[in-house]
Amino acid sequence: MSYSNFTLKKVKQELKIKVVEDQELFSKIKKIKVSDYLSTTLKYNIPLALAVGTEKARSELIIANILLEVRRLRNDKISFFSGINFDVDKDKDLNGFCDFIISKSPEQFYLNAPIITIVEAKNENITGGLGQCIAEMFASSIFNDQISH
Repeated sequence: MSYSNFTLKKVKQELKIKVVEDQELFSKIKKIKVSDYLSTTLKYNIPLALAVGTEKARSELIIANILLEVRRLRNDKISFFSGINFDVDKDKDLNGFCDFIISKSPEQFYLNAPIITIVEAKNENITGGLGQCIAEMFASSIFNDQISH
């Protein structure tokens, strides 16, 4: 099984996750200005990605560029991984490939804690991707705990 097989119902049942829907998580985060490079890149790439219409095109032409901008803003002191295998706990079906992972470590040759995973909305369906997103966040938490102890 892989992360993409998790549904919201499955993560709630099997991972004992409680979903809270009514909290403002990001309202206090300050906005930052993106580079002219990212603005120019996205202005060119977004219409192409939308015309192609596939998840892979959105991933390569939009999301990867935004995450690389985050890396640039952090002065390359974080690492960026795309489409890597992330097997954390096969008994809980927490295994498979992740769309993107960012690590606080600048080490690019291997994955080092602490990490966060980034999951793309499947077929532009945010709700349909919540199970995968939560499963990967849960696996990230386990990974971070295992590595830091």
